[in-house]
Amino acid sequence: MSTAPVEGANDIGNSVEFPIERGAIQRFAAAAQSESADHQGERAIAPATFLMSLAQWMQPSDRVDVGFERARLLHGSQEFHYLGTPPRAGDRLIAQERIADRFEKTGRKGGTMRFAVVETEFRHADTDEIVARMRSTLIERAAR
Repeated sequence: MSTAPVEGANDIGNSVEFPIERGAIQRFAAAAQSESADHQGERAIAPATFLMSLAQWMQPSDRVDVGFERARLLHGSQEFHYLGTPPRAGDRLIAQERIADRFEKTGRKGGTMRFAVVETEFRHADTDEIVARMRSTLIERAAR
């Protein structure tokens, strides 16, 4: 069941340019312990979960505001859907977040847990082609 928007929350964030940098791909791949040659070189392919590093490029004012209290916030899940050629070093993507869904559930210990599904769409800056969608489920634990 979807819930009404949280007062004061914005459902669509600002568009942000997200450059795909070779060094960032290589560092991310190394941290993920990938030895794939695909993640090396001038036109390295970004690892599947690399789009999470968008957070480094976004200012708080660019993000959607789900209206949750940060002290009670949990990360519930993460999904990546690629819709064509994977991002490579040298690409420039335009990313924008939106709230795709909101719902509530009763927690096992009582109280109401609130959920927000945030979808981020990534488009090629040059062609406007959709490259990928990333979905994050955020959970606000029930108040004590």
